[in-house]
Order: sequence, then structure tokens, then C-alpha cells
Amino acid sequence: MEPSALIITLGERFGLIVAGAFLLLTLTPIQALRFRQASPAGVTALQILFFGAFGILGTYGGNLVFHSVANLRAMAVITGGLFGGPLVGVGAGLIAGGHRILIDWGGFSAIPCGLATMIEGAAAGLLAHTFKERGVDWRLAALLAVAGESLHMGLVLAFSRPYEEAAELVRIIAMPMIVLNALGAAVFIQVIQLVFRHRAKHDSAQAQQILAIADATVSHLRQGLNLESAQATAKIIYERVALAAVALTDTRNVLAHVGAGHDHHLPGRPVNTRATQRVLAKGQPLFLHGRLGIGCDHPGCPFTSAIVVPLFKNGAIAGTLKFYGTAEKELDVLLFELARGLANLFSTQLELEDIQVKERMLAHAEIRRLQAQINPHFLFNSLNTISSLCRTRPEKARELLQDLSLYMRRNLEGSRGFVSLAEELGQVRSYLAIEQARFGDRVRARISVETGCEDWPIPPLIIQPLVENSVRHGILGREEGGLVELDVRAGDGELRVSIRDDGVGMEQSQIEGILQRKGLDSHREGIGMRNCVQRLEQIFGPKCRMRVTSRPGQGTQVDFALPRLDATT
Repeated sequence: MEPSALIITLGERFGLIVAGAFLLLTLTPIQALRFRQASPAGVTALQILFFGAFGILGTYGGNLVFHSVANLRAMAVITGGLFGGPLVGVGAGLIAGGHRILIDWGGFSAIPCGLATMIEGAAAGLLAHTFKERGVDWRLAALLAVAGESLHMGLVLAFSRPYEEAAELVRIIAMPMIVLNALGAAVFIQVIQLVFRHRAKHDSAQAQQILAIADATVSHLRQGLNLESAQATAKIIYERVALAAVALTDTRNVLAHVGAGHDHHLPGRPVNTRATQRVLAKGQPLFLHGRLGIGCDHPGCPFTSAIVVPLFKNGAIAGTLKFYGTAEKELDVLLFELARGLANLFSTQLELEDIQVKERMLAHAEIRRLQAQINPHFLFNSLNTISSLCRTRPEKARELLQDLSLYMRRNLEGSRGFVSLAEELGQVRSYLAIEQARFGDRVRARISVETGCEDWPIPPLIIQPLVENSVRHGILGREEGGLVELDVRAGDGELRVSIRDDGVGMEQSQIEGILQRKGLDSHREGIGMRNCVQRLEQIFGPKCRMRVTSRPGQGTQVDFALPRLDATT
């Protein structure tokens, strides 16, 4: 067989392998692999099997040339190494290369061919580890395939005997295998990236829909989960999502039902569907098909499918969110994910309601009003950060939503008159984690706290808004970002706090505007700092004033000192 004929044969196999990979990658279970380095052990094992299996497929279907098979193993193991890193590259290489040796044990070129495949997988994994995300590049994949298959031919010449047959084998297969494996690795890389870019866009669109609904419902759910807030929330969801019906319950009663079935799923009545009772008992979401699974006893119930997800508040089940489908409006997996995402955000919003309840218990009405300004202010900025990550890193966005929930839970626990410095620093670190997830190295921070200060009682949310102001209006004003430094020391019966940044700075007129007493009902720049200025004066009196020094282009420094008061004051 001549090289030109072999190219045609390998080209046909190449097309089949790429088409098969594309079909598999569009299936949800395979999409869950995500092809990210440093993956959990189970996902890494699946990646090894995926690429190893395609390496084995690359061995079959070709023409025998001197008892050897012209193959496309390299395209699969190189792609696996570049996407999955060293473990996946080595694992896929061992599977595909080991298979080549076993099926032709003692054969003319079994050892050099199998060894070459193992080396190619390991080399791809090491390059991915060296170049990180830049390693997932079709040009690097093609160059690596050219180099790997050239080494492959060299190993055949070095170890296969008789040498004359080895030389003739290389003459026939070298050019087709080098060209097709290089092209195959490049296309394989592009196919995987295309599939997951599409998936990322879909996740982003879904996340934006979730955040849009959450934004529209936040004012209602902050009142708690009751008949009025549930009805408004269900109506908003029903208007924005193609569903047969939407319902909300607490732990005992149906609070709202909008859409089909409203004649017998009545608000104010006890929960009677067995599916909802199961979710309330176990706290696990359900996706049900068929009237029997839903468990509605009404003979005219139109529902053929249902999604029931639990709502939580302070770790306990507070109710359920339910989507219903009919034969005309069927439910699918995407709606199940949408329901779960909304339930997570609604649970956070329900916890925010406790903040307002505890704020009303504070003795000073003005302090309550000012503190209430900060909580939604930070929540709005955090959701913006998470929304941005939803477009590019949906998995990270889901993690940050959990972080935000923990943050707000700590906020609930700290909404009494005073909290310890350690608790406030926890808020600061949570905020910085969210901003660093979005802006990376543009946001750098250094926190220095003198030993023994951690138990010092301070007003809640008095440091975190100042750090936030330094980040958002200071260092992020510079393209390269900058450094925020928080320094806390004790001396002469006072806790001395200093927040410095090397950001864009401010004019003196801006500083004077911040330090003046102004209304805080707008969303103008600097609301966080003005809030803190006024709260300090109201709690500790005029003697406790912030000192703000800044110069344009050189950064800003905020200093203040707090006397030690009893934490129960």
C-alpha cells in the first residue's frame, strides 16, 4: 500500500472518531467531566477511560502494513494529556499503548508502537502541567503529535527487526500517521472546546435568568415566606418561565399556586401531594414523571410531571418550590437545574429576612436604618460578581453562591449590637474571596492583626465596607489593580484600625463630601464609607471620627480608633 492510499483510509477513520467523540461529548454525563485539570479523583478516572478508549479505537480499522496497523492513537492520548494533565495523559497512554502491545505480543512492532503512545500521553500531560490553561491549544497539540509520531517512527527503526522491513514500514506509514494524528489532535481539541463553550453559554444564560428572577423577587421574600410574598414570587416565575404551573409551600400549607390546576391546588390548604411531603421530610429535590409519582388524588389533575425542590432557612427546611408540567408544557432537566438554582437563592433571601427582624430589635433606630443600607449594598455587589463568573466559570459561581449563603448566615448571627473583631474579619475575608475570584491578581490584600485583638467588640459591618470601598473605588480603578492593607493594633485602651490602598485616590473635595452628614438613600459612590462615618459618630460620639487621607494617583488611607466597650452594650 502506498502512503496516498493510506491517507484516505486513515482520513475516513479520523472522521468517524471525531464524529463519535462529538456525539459523546454532547451527552450530559460526559459533559459533567468538564475536562479540567486538578479534577476530583472520580472525574479524573472517567477522563482516563474516555481518552484511553478513543486511543484504542484509533488502533482498529486500519490496513495491515508488515504486520503493523497504521493508527490514530496519538490524537486521543495527546488530547487527553493536554486537557486532563499528567495523570490523564499517562493513564490514557498506558491504556491505549498497553492495549497495542497486548493484542500483538511479540509482534514485529508491538513494543515500539505501544511505548511511543505511552510517551506521547505522558509528554502531553507534562506540557499541560507546565503551561496550565495555555496548554489547551490546537497548535501545541498538532506540534506535539508531529514530534510524538516522529519519535514513534524512530522507535520502530531502532527496535523492529528485520531492519529492512522496519524501514519500508516507516516509508509507507510515517507521512500519513504524522499528518493525520497532528490534524486529529488539533481538531479533537477544537471539538471539545466548542462543545464546552456552548455549554458555558447555556449555563451563563440560565444563571442570568436565575439572577433576574431573584432580583425581582428579593423585595417580596425579605418579608418572609407567607401567603402574600409566595403569591408574588410564584407569579413572577410563571411569567418568566414556560411552565404549566408554579407553587410555593411552607412546611405545612400551600402558600401559592399560579397556573393550571389552580381549581384544586388551593393556597391556604394543607400540603396533600405525596411528592411534596417526601421533599419536606427528606430535604432532597425530586423530578417526577406521571400522575402516580406526583401523588395528587384529584381525578382531573392535569399534571404529568413535577419538580419539587426544598427551601431552607438557617439549615432547616422552610418549604418547597414546585414546577408543574403537562402534556403541552413538559418539564426537562434544564428546568430542574433552574428550579434548584432558584431554590438556593430563595433560601438566601429568606435568611435575609432574619436580618431585618434582628435589626428591629436594636435600641437605636438610626443605627438600624444605616446598617440595613449596608446589607443589600454588599449583597448587590456580590451577586454582580457571581453573575459575571456565571458567564465564564459556572462551577466557581455555584461555589461562590454557597460562600455568599455562609456569609449572610454569619451576618445574621452578628446582627446584634456588637460583634467580635474576629467575626468582622471573617466578613472581610469572605468579601475578598468573592472579589479575588472575579478579578484574580488585580485584587491583592494583606491583613495584619495584633495578637489579643480578636475578641475586641466592635459594631458589625464597620470594617468590611471600608475594605470594599478601597477595592471597588480604589485599586480597581487601575488597570493593573493594587494592594489593600488592613492593620489592627491595640493601645491606650483603644483599637486602632487602618485601611490603606495604592489605588486611584481622591480629591480633597471628595473626602469632604464623604465626611459630611448626608442622606444615605441614594446609591451614590461612597455610600459604604459615609455609612461607617455616621455610625461611628452615633455609637461613640463626635470624638470618634474617621481620618481620611488621599491624593489622586497615590491611594487612600482611612484611620479610626474604637474605645473598648462591653459587647452587650
